[in-house]
Amino acid sequence: MSSTKWEVVIGLETHAQLRTQSKIFSDSSIAFGAAPNVQASAVDIALPGVLPVLNREAVVCAIKFGLAVGGTVAPRSIFARKNYFYPDLPKAYQISQFELPVVVGGSLEISVGAGDTPSQKTIHLTRAHLEEDAGKSLHEDFHGKTGIDLNRAGTPLLEIVTEPDMRSTTEAVAYAKALHALVVWIGICDGNMSEGSFRCDANVSVRPFGQAEFGTRREIKNLNSFRFMQQAIDYEIAWQIAEIEEGRKITQATVLFNPDIGETRAMRSKEDAHDYRYFPDPDLLPLDISREWVDEIHAQMPELPQAMKARFCTQYELSAYDASVLTASREMANYFAATLRSLLSKGIGIIKSAEYPSAEIYAAKLCANWVMGELSAHLSRDEIELADSPLSPLMLAGIVSRIADETISNKIAKEIFEALWQGEGVDADTIIDARGLRQISDVGAIEALVDEVLAANQKSVEEFRAGKEKAFNALVGQAMKATKGKANPQQVTDLLRKKLGG
Repeated sequence: MSSTKWEVVIGLETHAQLRTQSKIFSDSSIAFGAAPNVQASAVDIALPGVLPVLNREAVVCAIKFGLAVGGTVAPRSIFARKNYFYPDLPKAYQISQFELPVVVGGSLEISVGAGDTPSQKTIHLTRAHLEEDAGKSLHEDFHGKTGIDLNRAGTPLLEIVTEPDMRSTTEAVAYAKALHALVVWIGICDGNMSEGSFRCDANVSVRPFGQAEFGTRREIKNLNSFRFMQQAIDYEIAWQIAEIEEGRKITQATVLFNPDIGETRAMRSKEDAHDYRYFPDPDLLPLDISREWVDEIHAQMPELPQAMKARFCTQYELSAYDASVLTASREMANYFAATLRSLLSKGIGIIKSAEYPSAEIYAAKLCANWVMGELSAHLSRDEIELADSPLSPLMLAGIVSRIADETISNKIAKEIFEALWQGEGVDADTIIDARGLRQISDVGAIEALVDEVLAANQKSVEEFRAGKEKAFNALVGQAMKATKGKANPQQVTDLLRKKLGG
C-alpha cells in the first residue's frame, strides 16, 4: 500500500444536542439518565392526532451558532419530513430541515500542529439545520430481543455539515475539537460526548493526487470520542487505499467503527437524499426569524474564542501558544481573567524587569504561568474539572501578588499553593504568617549570610574561580538552605557574583 499516491478527502456531519429544558417539539424533559421511556410524551411516541410545537429556545441556539461561525441566519426556513423506517423512530419519519436550513454557510478556523506557530486552516460549513433525535435501541439483557427506549426521541439537535475541506485525520480531529469547544463556549451544547451530546459522522474518500473528481465516500457513523475518530478515519483510509490498489471498487456505504478491534464494518448501503423522500412537514409552519431577533441575540453573545485569543496576544503580549491554552475553554478563559482582575485590584506597581512594559502585562504573564502551570497540573493530578478547583481565582491572585511584591519566592509560592489546595487555609497571607514564610529581602541580612556561606565553603569558591559554574549553583543552594528558602534568590545570586567577581 502506497499512501503517498493518494489524497484523503474528509467532510464531517456533527450532531450537537442543544441545551434546552425540553424537547424540540414537545415539553418532555431531555435530562440524561432517566429510566427508559419515562420522558416520552404523546408527541414523542407519535400517538394519532398529536401535533408538534417548535421549541423557541432551540431556534435561539441555532441563531447563536450561525452568528458564531459567520453564517447566514435564514429569515425563513422550513421543516421537512425525512422518511425512513427504524424501530426507534415511532413516526417512521424524522422532522428535520432539507432545502431551506436555518443556517447557511459560515466557517471555522482550526490550528494544526503544536508550538507558537501552528498552521491555520479555514474549514467551510455548508449548513446547520435543526432536527429531532431518534430513540435508542437496547440490545443488552434482552436475550435475543431488542428493547426500545424513546427518551431521546425528539431531543433537539443542530446538525452541522462541512464542505469536504479536510485532507487528513489530523485536520478532521482538529476541526471536531474546535467545533466542540465553540458550541460549549457559546452555551448551546454541554459537549458531553459520553452521553451522546456531541456526535460526529465522517465522510471519507480517497483519490489520486492531482485528480479533481472526488472518490466514492463511505460515512462512518456516530463517533463519540476524538480518539475513536482518529482511529476510525485512519483505518478507513488504509482500507480504501488497499481496496483500490487491489483492483476493487469502493461502494458508497454507511459504516460503523468497532473500537474493540479498531476496524470499520459496513452497516448498509448509503442512502441519497431522494431515498428519504423529503417533503415539507404540513404540521409545522415555516420558521420566520426577524432581523431584530437576530440583533437581540447578537448583543447577548460572549466574546468568541478567536477574538479573545487575539486580544490576549495584543493586550497582554502573551504568546500565541499561551493564548490558545487559556482560551481552550470558556471556563479556563474566565478563570484566568478573574485571577488577573483580582491581581490588578491589589496593585501591581513594581516592575522588576524591562521585559515587561506595564504592570498589566507583568500581571498577565504571572497569572498565565500559574493557571497553565501549577493549577493545570493539580487539576490533572487529581483528575478534577476546573469548576471543582479548591482554589478560587481570588485565592490564586493572593499567591501571585505575594510573588510580585517579593514577599515570597516561587518555591515558597508552590508550598502555599499546595496548602491551599489541601484546604489548610483561606488565603495566602494566612499560611505565610502561620508558617513564617515571608522572604528575607533585607540587603544587610542577606550580605551577612552570603559572607558566612563563602567562609564555610572555600572549596566551592575555589572551584568556581577555576571555571566550574556548578560550584556557583552549589553556593546559591547553601545560601537558600541556610534560610530555609526564605532569602530572595535574585539578591543572593547578585551578591554572590559581586563578591566572587563573576
